[in-house]
Amino acid sequence: MAHKEELVKIVGKGNVSDKPELLESFASDFSFTPPRKPWYVVKPANGEEVQNLIKWAKQTKVPLIPVSSGPPRFRGDTISRMGGVVVDMGRMNKIVRVDRRNKVSLVEAGVTYSQLKPALDKASLRLLMPLCPRGSKSVVASYLEREPITIPKYQWDFPDPLLNTEIIFGTGEMMRTGDSAGPGTLEEQWAAGGAQKTPYGPLQVDYYRVVQGAQGTMGIVNWASFKSELLPRFQKLYFVPSHNLEALFNLAYPILRRRLAEECFILNGLNLATLLSATSDEIDSLRFDMPPWILLLGLAGYDWRPEERVAYQEEAILDLAQKAGVEPVPALAGIPGSKVLGIIQKPSEEPYWKIRYRGGCCEIFFLTTLDSTPKFIEVMHEAMGIAGFPASDMGVYIQPMVQGVACHCEFNLNYNPQNLGEVERVRSLFMVASEALMNNGAYFSRPYGNWADLVYGRDGEGTAVLRIAKDIFDPEHIMNPGKLCF
Repeated sequence: MAHKEELVKIVGKGNVSDKPELLESFASDFSFTPPRKPWYVVKPANGEEVQNLIKWAKQTKVPLIPVSSGPPRFRGDTISRMGGVVVDMGRMNKIVRVDRRNKVSLVEAGVTYSQLKPALDKASLRLLMPLCPRGSKSVVASYLEREPITIPKYQWDFPDPLLNTEIIFGTGEMMRTGDSAGPGTLEEQWAAGGAQKTPYGPLQVDYYRVVQGAQGTMGIVNWASFKSELLPRFQKLYFVPSHNLEALFNLAYPILRRRLAEECFILNGLNLATLLSATSDEIDSLRFDMPPWILLLGLAGYDWRPEERVAYQEEAILDLAQKAGVEPVPALAGIPGSKVLGIIQKPSEEPYWKIRYRGGCCEIFFLTTLDSTPKFIEVMHEAMGIAGFPASDMGVYIQPMVQGVACHCEFNLNYNPQNLGEVERVRSLFMVASEALMNNGAYFSRPYGNWADLVYGRDGEGTAVLRIAKDIFDPEHIMNPGKLCF
């Protein structure tokens, strides 16, 4: 009770809760992280309250678990390992600035994709998104987690499109990164023509990299700025169906090198059917009309001569496709590309697309190169055969990143969460397959949950350096303890 009274003094009476149903909602998710309820959920309204919460936690040694996205959750990073207080950033949901001239937006941590997308549309800016994110997903959290965007031509480095941040580290100290560090306030910088667009620094250290991918173990980000792009005036989408992944790679690589397409990613038939359908029955009906693999290519024209821009891209892509032995088509299974563009360029409708088929979805994802993905698909099929998991229930998503120099490879294991036998089968498959993939060279750059032991157990030097950084930025180890290698 003493803790509750102290928290009320910081964020106000109506913003501290220990209601059992609320605590239970933060106790588990679709991952296989052991469930545990936090002690309280607090909702700060501004950066000052966040800073006071961290200073209080530093004094009392109470763990803080930052959360900025709504359910459903999948990765175990917001489940407490030892009780503590969930810091729900949902009240900090202000869209601070949308700057079309510099193609930069600055928003607080609680702003979601469903909230921001209409605001950027109004400013004729395109929001760079992952593939159909859930509407309740925090934009800042998504960029901090380095979720891949569907348009690799605009990604120059893995942190993109993240730019500047305001961080309260576990020390209780506030830092602004990049050119937002100063001089002056944000308003003074805007008056002088600043746009919070340069991510580097302050000085010679890119501090935003300390919190990106850290799962809230170093501090809490109050707001972030990020790149946007102009909203197209004219668009087309082509499907490139194939029974052979290598043929699609033979087309994708030259397209990526020439930066011809906007959206550029590969799905298997199940995942595309899931994206385009609303119910399990619809998915089953559509998936059998789908080819095994589909490369999706979006073309766009902007303010000047948009149709001509799309026309020369079409001509170049059709020529490359002929050389690769595949044929781009404007519609697939009777579904026009325009309809698919309308789906993939906004947050997912409810229910979230990854849980539409069976009600539950287990994600396995990592970084590799595009031409290495067939090897990992074989590894997954071997693991599924041993576990008795039907290959027909696995979705595949292959997303080129950083203009094609790497790719995000994701396997979506669909299952019924009400069937305990299926849950245990997927739980076993998850660990066996993850280790097998890692043994074959898969790079788990975002080691959630049980992946952390696999990753850090093989990297003693990197683990030692991260622990030194933890002692610097969170000396009392109050920030989301038990995650990563901490």
